[in-house]
Amino acid sequence: MKKSVTVIILLFIIISFSAAMYYLYTKNAEDPVVYETEKPTTQTIIKKTVATGSILPVEEVLIKPNISGVIQEIYVKGGDNVKQGDLIAKIKVIPNSSALNNAKNTIQTNKIALDDQQRNYNRQKSLFDKGVISKQELEQAEVAFNQAKQSYSAANQNYEIVKTGSTRGLGNSANTLIRSTVSGMVLEVPVEVGNQVIESNNFNEGTTIASLADVNKLIFEGKIDESDVGKVKEGLPLEITIGAVENQIFEATLDYIAPKGNLENGAIQFEIEGILKKQDSTFIRVGLSANASIILARADSVMAIKEALVQFDKDTKAPFVEIKNGNGFERKNITLGVSDGIQVEIKDGISKDDEIKVWNQLVEEDDN
Repeated sequence: MKKSVTVIILLFIIISFSAAMYYLYTKNAEDPVVYETEKPTTQTIIKKTVATGSILPVEEVLIKPNISGVIQEIYVKGGDNVKQGDLIAKIKVIPNSSALNNAKNTIQTNKIALDDQQRNYNRQKSLFDKGVISKQELEQAEVAFNQAKQSYSAANQNYEIVKTGSTRGLGNSANTLIRSTVSGMVLEVPVEVGNQVIESNNFNEGTTIASLADVNKLIFEGKIDESDVGKVKEGLPLEITIGAVENQIFEATLDYIAPKGNLENGAIQFEIEGILKKQDSTFIRVGLSANASIILARADSVMAIKEALVQFDKDTKAPFVEIKNGNGFERKNITLGVSDGIQVEIKDGISKDDEIKVWNQLVEEDDN
């Protein structure tokens, strides 16, 4: 009995030892884990945020008539360059019946007053010639007569203006001739011959006949999200890219950030503006869509690595990388600088010759 127990124990020990030896053999026979490594490179890192918007003129002037009527002629079209005082359009006045009737009544009233003052003047002159009245009384009658003539003439001119929009003596000031108030390029002529237009006054902004602007003075107008507005400030450089102008970057400076945001599509947006430093050889059309890269920070020709190589201590959150040392890796604490989300500047901790462990380990696949 004792012999049988001893044999069983010995067999168990032998089997356990054999199993342990086989396990160790298979573990040693497995292929080792292979890690890729990368060395630091020299990069220019630009940290930026992007705003979308469009290209607009610094000042856009709307040409409006100061009299209502119908467009009779248009002398310009979009893209024409004009100078201040150049003719834009001509309006044919369609008189208002009430205003026309009032003007006629004014003429008749002033004609009656003129006839009365003329009779009075003739009577006073006759009396003066006979020596009955003084020269002063004659002069008073003459002044009244001249004033009546002036009022009658003004009533006739007013009637012509109401009827036709112009009168003799107005010259370039005729209401029917619409002229440019500034020099620049015609951006748009939103009316056509035959269209009715309304005068600009205190109660109505009037019909726009043409819009003008200096296309050599353009701005980028865009919007940024509330999550980025705290990162930007006036004076930061902008790099403007325009979809319709390929392979060109236009420089600008951020000179305005709206103090108040507006809710758009569920997010608060803030308006920004920057004046373009335009290249004379490139014509930029007003209204083109554009993107502005706002340069938050820049580091030129610095040692950098991919952000994916950086690890962070679980307790201190301090950044570090693992450097190849012989057949293994050792931890090196590092100091980070500017990051663009892909590359990050390394200020201290490693050298350009160090080989940095890539987190993603590569295991050789079975041929089967």
